[in-house]
Amino acid sequence: MHQLPNRNRVTAYCLIITVLFAFIQCKKEIDTRFLITDASVGNLEAESLARDIDLIFAKDSVVKDTISLNFGNKAKKVKIFEKGGTHLLTLTPSADSIPTFENVRFEDARYKTEKGIHIKSTFGEIKKAYTIKKVITSRNNLLILVKESKVYFIIGKEELPSSLRYASSTNIEAVQIPDKAKLKYMMLGWD
Repeated sequence: MHQLPNRNRVTAYCLIITVLFAFIQCKKEIDTRFLITDASVGNLEAESLARDIDLIFAKDSVVKDTISLNFGNKAKKVKIFEKGGTHLLTLTPSADSIPTFENVRFEDARYKTEKGIHIKSTFGEIKKAYTIKKVITSRNNLLILVKESKVYFIIGKEELPSSLRYASSTNIEAVQIPDKAKLKYMMLGWD
């Protein structure tokens, strides 16, 4: 095999190292538009002001109670729709003098936590991804709190076995919830 002179060999090695370094540095850009973290939901951050909602979701449609917002009253809900009409989020503004958002309800399954959980996930998938901190039983629903996140989940009692479905005074434990139980709501609380 033909040997390269030392100078050309060094140049070839430098070129190979540079190309390899460029490949290592080029990582696939992560689409954060639908990423849920404790501090943000896409471009919406925990500290985002309610008055800036139109700027944050400039590419989407924002539906809000403008009379309540203009008079400084607490708006009941702000709904975010994709331009095509898909309901993405429902936001609840805080009652602070300068309102932020205290609650986010996810309406679209493209919104996922860092662990891949979304509104179409099952209770079994949630248990695999998170440690169940507490199950709060109400008349019609179960509120599931997890240790690692501010995201919480609501499962309707209709997902339970019939022996537990109609027992209003029974506190239900995580082990009693079927893995295939579907979510009714998935929410993020920013207190």
